[in-house]
Amino acid sequence: MNEEIKAIWVYLAASPLLALTVTLMAYQFGLWLYSRSGHNPLVNPVLIAVGIIVGLLAITETSYATYFEGAQFVHFLLGPATVALAIPLYQRLQQVRHSMPAITVALFFGSATAALSAVGIGWLLGASRETLLSLAPKSATTPVAMGIAEQLGGLPSLTAAAVIITGIIGAMVGSSLLKLLKVDDDKAVGLALGVASHGIGTARALELSTMAGAFSGLAMGLNAIATAVLVPLLIAILF
Repeated sequence: MNEEIKAIWVYLAASPLLALTVTLMAYQFGLWLYSRSGHNPLVNPVLIAVGIIVGLLAITETSYATYFEGAQFVHFLLGPATVALAIPLYQRLQQVRHSMPAITVALFFGSATAALSAVGIGWLLGASRETLLSLAPKSATTPVAMGIAEQLGGLPSLTAAAVIITGIIGAMVGSSLLKLLKVDDDKAVGLALGVASHGIGTARALELSTMAGAFSGLAMGLNAIATAVLVPLLIAILF
């Protein structure tokens, strides 16, 4: 990297606003591409933004800790954004109540399948025990998944990466795969996206309909609880 450019970057990086601006611009660029593609789920704005930021940090040799000092405001907004998911859920509360028996069964099998499939595929590929423990909770939302992995003896950093990748892949191919399988009920689609790919999948569900978004937000929250209960039990049985 050119020394003069590097010196300018080091100077700018001292301001927390730079990381925040870069994050917002990267995501805005991802949204622009997403819009230009006709909202093709394969052109995922989160994936594009992550790619841009990772590439920029690598080129400028900036540590993640330095970047996060400025970008943590976006991280803070995850809390209010998650709480806001209660709005479409409240709007569809009657449908949720009527579907609770089906939701309970689907949640149990979905959560168990998410954990067992991750561990099974990792085991077949020769992953270490530590890696398998890190992958098991990958379909829960990031803070919950990292906490579970840490308690089990896994690597929280690896779990965080697995959670993000899971969410992005789910948002990119989940709705199309369900459509291919003739699953066209918004409640079922939302529930599947929420269980399999947490917040990022829920964002995709909200684009499909408020019904899908409501069920996806509910599934995301309930799956965090189910994963915290089921994964330790499954790990105790398997290991």
